[in-house]
Amino acid sequence: MSAVIEVDARGHRCPVPSLKLRKAMLDTAPGTRLRLLATDAMARIDVPYLMAELGGTVLQIDQTDSGLAITVETGGALQD
Repeated sequence: MSAVIEVDARGHRCPVPSLKLRKAMLDTAPGTRLRLLATDAMARIDVPYLMAELGGTVLQIDQTDSGLAITVETGGALQD
């Protein structure tokens, strides 16, 4: 399995974390895993909606000392 792509959006408010995650997903292969680091609690709500829209899956949402760590898996190739 390939490494998880980390997307650091700590310190940014909604909708920036979701936008950074979406940008990182561009042209990734189906099944690619990404981990979004965010301090805005709204990411807990926004990311599942984003993944549903893009055909991906939220695998895990963890509360960390510095905010949230949300692991997702892409469902298909995303085009710009």
